[in-house]
Amino acid sequence: MSEETIQGAVPFTVAECKEAPVKSLSFLEGVAMIVGTNIGAGILSIAYAARKAGFMPLLFWLIVAGILTTITMLYVAESTLRTRAHLQLSGLSERYVGALGSWIIFAAVCVNSMGALIAYMSGSGELLNSLTGLPRSLGSLIFFIPAAGILWLGLKAIGRSEKVICICMVAMLAILFGATLLNEKTQFVNLMQGNWIYMIPVFNVVVFCFSAQYIVPEMARGFSDKPEQLPKAIITGMVITFILLAAVPMSVIALSGLDNITQVATLSWGKVLGNWAFFSANLFALFAMLTSYWGLGGSLVTNIGDRFKLAIHSDMKKRLLVMAIVTLPPFLLAYSGMVSFVNALYIAGTFSGVVLSIMPMLILKGARARGDIQPSWTCSSAITHPGIKILIILIYFASAVYAIAALFKLLPAGW
Repeated sequence: MSEETIQGAVPFTVAECKEAPVKSLSFLEGVAMIVGTNIGAGILSIAYAARKAGFMPLLFWLIVAGILTTITMLYVAESTLRTRAHLQLSGLSERYVGALGSWIIFAAVCVNSMGALIAYMSGSGELLNSLTGLPRSLGSLIFFIPAAGILWLGLKAIGRSEKVICICMVAMLAILFGATLLNEKTQFVNLMQGNWIYMIPVFNVVVFCFSAQYIVPEMARGFSDKPEQLPKAIITGMVITFILLAAVPMSVIALSGLDNITQVATLSWGKVLGNWAFFSANLFALFAMLTSYWGLGGSLVTNIGDRFKLAIHSDMKKRLLVMAIVTLPPFLLAYSGMVSFVNALYIAGTFSGVVLSIMPMLILKGARARGDIQPSWTCSSAITHPGIKILIILIYFASAVYAIAALFKLLPAGW
């Protein structure tokens, strides 16, 4: 791939180059990072969040949020390809937007990631309790060991692990979905039930289902030897994500109906299909939380290192400190009684969604004006049209208004 260095571009420092050693990712590993990061707590909660609205409003929001999120991810992708140094979102914001923008997006990354990691700690304990009868806190601790262990090993270990587990997840889901189609209790009429008036609350949870924006700079680091594959991996990963996110709640709702969905929907799904499916569905759920933990946790570790200029890739003491900051609070907060599974997703999704509706646009604008490199791939004019950007901002700001109204109990009953 031929790229031209832009004259007058802001020079990068030697420290920036040395700080993030490059370990190449394969195309499949990159796709798996997108799918694995997205398919986590969201896939377990969206059916429950849509129990009043129904499947069709949920499908509508999955399509809308999926397309808009993919567009913002491609904005970030082009920005990383225009930047010689391997910077995370906060670093890209600092360079192209300014110090304030950098701190805002760093806060969004922290809030989003912590909200998810809390949900995974809580959800893993609940699932292992259902499978084995272990105390929830012990189940979360068992989940924590491989989750934090792979996170410690870094980008290449995460990519390889997500590739293997994502292949297993797709195979398991195909079997479970096939069993749903053949089960006599399946009632596809359930998919038509619901009420569109309750569609607004669903959006805030759906937004969080597409949570892989944060790992685009990490992927760019792994694709630095083949940057033209980055946008292809993003789009492929997002299409697979959409299929999985639609298939799971469709199966759960068709089997159980809207009135019989639990907070962690795969519990309902497995119990209706039988014992084998109960264990398979909940193993799928554990895998989903594990891969998403690696994606978001790894991104948060690197963002903290980037934000505070810590040599986390070469100084093991500093890496251990950042790892402790990332991994220990979610475990403790999950059992503090302060947040529920769905509430953790809701709070995180609202805040980070608004930030990510604006910041990638500003980052891309700055990168096109002051980037180091002219890449061979850039976002098409269709997705950078002002109308698209306005639509993204309006939808996510409407989501924020909804959240504020909910906080002050100004919403209609049932919202």
